[in-house]
Amino acid sequence: MDSLGDGNHTAVTEFILLGLTHDPVLRVFLFIIILCIYLVTISGNLCTILLIRVSTQLHHPMYFFLSHLAFSDIIFSCSVTPNMLINFLVEKNMISYLGCAIQLGTVIFFGTVECFLLASMAYDRFVAICDPLLYSTKMSTRVCVQLLVVTYLGGFLNSSSFTFSFFSLLFCGPNGVNHFFCDFAPLVELSCSDVSVPAVVPSFTSGSILAFTVIVIAVSYSYILITILKMSSTEGRHKAFSTCTSHLTAVTLYYGTVTFIYVLPKSSYSTDQNKLISVFYMVVIPMLNPLIYSLRNNEVKGALKRELGRKTLLWSNNNP
Repeated sequence: MDSLGDGNHTAVTEFILLGLTHDPVLRVFLFIIILCIYLVTISGNLCTILLIRVSTQLHHPMYFFLSHLAFSDIIFSCSVTPNMLINFLVEKNMISYLGCAIQLGTVIFFGTVECFLLASMAYDRFVAICDPLLYSTKMSTRVCVQLLVVTYLGGFLNSSSFTFSFFSLLFCGPNGVNHFFCDFAPLVELSCSDVSVPAVVPSFTSGSILAFTVIVIAVSYSYILITILKMSSTEGRHKAFSTCTSHLTAVTLYYGTVTFIYVLPKSSYSTDQNKLISVFYMVVIPMLNPLIYSLRNNEVKGALKRELGRKTLLWSNNNP
């Protein structure tokens, strides 16, 4: 550890990411599994973005937000997974002080973006089912862009609160982060300065955003449920609900893990449990989202079949 200066500057210039395990056999096994998940995540989300772009049937607000969700998942995964894979191959995985700040800021930014996107998609379903006659007006291109601006602005504000709080912490002792990435909580534990303000500010901003997006989703689906129950046709109820199942599945998985990691008291689970849930939250969920929206969504499946059929026909015509 070198000194970056004196006064308010930290004495730590790099951190050691302790990772998931020190068992050499388990490290090899986890490397193979997580590498496969990572490749599926990147390819699956890229295919989702490409399909939405080329298929005119998917040029709707719901899929506009879905394409940004896929982009968010790609960057979210890329910010953590490659470094985690390196951790399995080396004895001591080092990350610079600035690199740690960048990783923390990126994770928080795109994690927050995902919260806002899921809330925007819930609002889209609410308008589509509860007020279909005004759908084109209430979910116009202008409204979608405005929601997207709010989404990325919220991500920037939350990320900034964590990043500035990180830079306000002093690190002058042990530099081993007990995690596979630069998470804020284990970094606070390493700080040798007063952490009362730096710890409270990010908790307030992230808690406020989490509460706001949860309320939007809960209110949207409450009205959706009331509207569906009022429908006289069983087929109409089934069709309306089927348009929400993929989004509800994604919301349940994402907010379920976020609640476990960031809302429940730290005393209710161990550090190892936190790491395992974080793997699911940061590595597995970005892989599952494109699968959920392709396997449980008839519009996406239909668009995929049409595009594959079109490519097959073009190929057969060019190769008689």
